[in-house]
Amino acid sequence: MSHTTKHKEKLLARVRRLKGQIEAVERSLETEVPCGDVLNLVASIRGAVTGLTAELIEDHIREHVSNPEKDEDEGRAQGAAELIEIVRTYLK
Repeated sequence: MSHTTKHKEKLLARVRRLKGQIEAVERSLETEVPCGDVLNLVASIRGAVTGLTAELIEDHIREHVSNPEKDEDEGRAQGAAELIEIVRTYLK
């Protein structure tokens, strides 16, 4: 079973929130909201997409590479934990 299937409802909720944010940008542009407000909306979308990306990458590492909490190979577990931390830092 894929990690996206296991966490399907949580991931779909995040995607639906993104959809709502994108629709808010569309409404803002249609009603000629000031550009600063539109830029803030777009920045929040970028943050949400980055958060979703980080979650998917971390879950992928844990499911398909190595789960640091379960891997019996200490070196591989440590490497996976380091990679997850790097991904979290990079995508902040």
